[in-house]
Amino acid sequence: MKKVYVGMSADLIHPGHLNIINEAKKLGEVTVGLLTDKAIASYKRLPALTFDQREIIIKSIKGVENVIPQETLDYVPNLQKLKPDFVVHGDDWKDGVQKQTRQRVIDALKEWGGELIEIKYTEGISSTQLNQTLKDVGTTPDVRMKKLKRLMGVKPLLRIIEAHNGITGLIVENIFSKRDGVKVEFDGMWLSSLTDSTAKGKPDTETVDVTARLHTLNDIIEVTTKPIIYDGDTGGRTEHFAFTVRTLERLGVSAVIIEDKTGLKKNSLFGTDVDQTQESIENFCEKINTGKRSRVTEDFMIIARIESLILKAGLEDALQRAEAYINAGADGIMIHSKEKSPDEILEFCREYEKFESKVPLIAVPSSYSSIYESELEKAGVSIVIYANHLLRSAYPAMIETAKSILENGRSYETDNNMMSINEILNLIPGGK
Repeated sequence: MKKVYVGMSADLIHPGHLNIINEAKKLGEVTVGLLTDKAIASYKRLPALTFDQREIIIKSIKGVENVIPQETLDYVPNLQKLKPDFVVHGDDWKDGVQKQTRQRVIDALKEWGGELIEIKYTEGISSTQLNQTLKDVGTTPDVRMKKLKRLMGVKPLLRIIEAHNGITGLIVENIFSKRDGVKVEFDGMWLSSLTDSTAKGKPDTETVDVTARLHTLNDIIEVTTKPIIYDGDTGGRTEHFAFTVRTLERLGVSAVIIEDKTGLKKNSLFGTDVDQTQESIENFCEKINTGKRSRVTEDFMIIARIESLILKAGLEDALQRAEAYINAGADGIMIHSKEKSPDEILEFCREYEKFESKVPLIAVPSSYSSIYESELEKAGVSIVIYANHLLRSAYPAMIETAKSILENGRSYETDNNMMSINEILNLIPGGK
């Protein structure tokens, strides 16, 4: 019997998938190369269903004889092992990110006289459309919370940016670009205490308490589906931190980051220009441990932020704290710096790599902004957070608009720097 290979993500099964399998089984014995979560996330998005869940579904479809993992978008490794007589695929891959993949399939099949069979694309339905529909419907706290860990399991580096209200949440949710022909987007949101308090016109000194910040969090949750990392500042009193963890977990937040300082909180980027006191290792470990004990699920993450480099306590102190915090149960380590150069961060990463026991590293390149994500990834960083960039870019634009109106006695001069009335009216779905 002829051997037939069908590669697919099969995240959300629709009639188009079934049509391809039905056509494939007419040609011979069908093997489905099921893209792994990592392979899908490399060019598309995190699949709604895990590989194991998708495998169960595909194996149950009549006509499918075998299911094997396809570890990359590239079909060739699997094709060279199986040497199928036919590869069957929809005809929708002739353009876009899969164009080169298609050509590699054609070239590989030539080696043993195989043939590519392309099935007419099923009009009116696609996985992309179905996923957009799911996004429009929204998500649940449980699903949202689990996303961060799932993403960390399939992507080498996650890209997170701050959101401080519903509209910035929508930007993070929907904005994307293309880099080297591949779609790039933000993997989640950072609910920053700095941007949250600044947007409310208050100083970043824990003046805005958790209850007030929950209003911002709810505004963002209502209009987005991506995972959220919450800036917990110092975490407050250890006894209070336990309740914060439970509250955030219940709402579907994926992680909280707390910094190892004590007393009146001042923004870290002031460094030693203001009085800032680092918490003892023992006390901060107790806070981490208390937070871990208060969790209901294993999916909620508590990440320890180390201020040693900020406060000039030195690299050795930072490494000592990292080791202690990991032993106390921290699910991640954020290392912070206010230097313009990334050198001390990269030095920390090199030494951290020598640890026997490691957790994911988080970097926040607010000051050392010249470093590329690829450099941080190479250094071992798992998450990069752009901590305040949307607010910082919005404020100068608003200042210029207000000033222009005052200077000119009218708003005409600002028209080219603003969205049109129609754009703002149609910005939010359901506004018409």
